[in-house]
Amino acid sequence: MEKVTAQQLLRDASKIVVKLGSNTISDEHGMVNREIMKDIVGQIMRLINEGKRVTIVSSGATICGVAAIDKWHRKSDMNYKQALSAIGQVELMNAYKQLFWEYGVHVGQILLTGDDFHDHKRELNIRNTLFTLVDEGVVPVINENDSVSTEEYKIGDNDTLSALTSVLWDADVLVLMSDIDGVYDKDPNTYEDAKFIDFVEDVKKLRTQISTEGKSSFGTGGIVTKLNAAEIVNEYGISMILTNSRKENILGRLEDGEEMATVFFGR
Repeated sequence: MEKVTAQQLLRDASKIVVKLGSNTISDEHGMVNREIMKDIVGQIMRLINEGKRVTIVSSGATICGVAAIDKWHRKSDMNYKQALSAIGQVELMNAYKQLFWEYGVHVGQILLTGDDFHDHKRELNIRNTLFTLVDEGVVPVINENDSVSTEEYKIGDNDTLSALTSVLWDADVLVLMSDIDGVYDKDPNTYEDAKFIDFVEDVKKLRTQISTEGKSSFGTGGIVTKLNAAEIVNEYGISMILTNSRKENILGRLEDGEEMATVFFGR
């Protein structure tokens, strides 16, 4: 079939889920980068002002917690990790609140666990809350509830959470904003001859054609979790865009056809 571009998907979409990873909103030291967050909020507001409805799935609670209480940053005990998430979630939401309020827009927080997606009543309640917030002009900011989530009910990464949210909300497109341009056949940081892949119809086939090694320093996922997310949404006819959030005004440039990204096409 003819390739579908990120530009086409963004222009045609009515409901968009934007996922921001820890590497997206942090600097090289793992601290919160408010300038990058401000830039991304401005990009999301462009989409909203075009009449599109946007939900955010945002990582970053732990790094925000470390930024607030740096003395705990080497603590490996689960209680400390969950405590950092509890503290950081407040800091993270406060940052979003301040940045969106510059445009006169409110944000609403939704914290979820894996168990929420295995109970029909909870799913229905989450869906209704999402629709109500967005219909009233409020931007939902979703994250996993790491402060209480146990291994048994943990989703584990926000790539998967954003995919589950996209399906639940019946989004048109999921945009994963990461620290890479998209999918390559192998790690471009290691191999100079790595080839960029701009369009994917079959994620299972793609897995056999590329190297999936490597994981980010501050996040919980790598390319594998992004492929998993693509499989989840594609199965429901939702397309996914994987792009580099570190590039200035990347959403606007994608919408204007000026930048590259990898499109996982949902039939």
